[in-house]
Amino acid sequence: MVFDVSVVITWLLFLALFPMAFFWYRRAWRIIYKRDFTEVALKRGESPPDPEKFAPYEMVVNMVAGTVATMVIIFVLLGELHYDAWTAIAGTTIWCKFFASFILGRHAHAAPPKAPTEGDAKAE
Repeated sequence: MVFDVSVVITWLLFLALFPMAFFWYRRAWRIIYKRDFTEVALKRGESPPDPEKFAPYEMVVNMVAGTVATMVIIFVLLGELHYDAWTAIAGTTIWCKFFASFILGRHAHAAPPKAPTEGDAKAE
């Protein structure tokens, strides 16, 4: 068996699915059962002003990503997924989870709408 860079990277991707799934499930568990919203919609490590409002979305993102990662692990171990399929599913899941969390964090920290000023009232 020849070990080249692609084999090493494939093993790293597969082994990385274990802790990623664990952390995603743990985040969902904290939101659902412990009502801990400290890791909801973070932006630069800070929670939004009202994290409870965005908690269901963050929980769904983490549960879906954790479930897909867990199913990929199971199907790879059972030999049910071909290499191209499981790497595509795993990679897409990781990127989609990161983008969804990023977008949720930016949306949760959006600037509040500006209140009308006296100058705006006179212009009307």
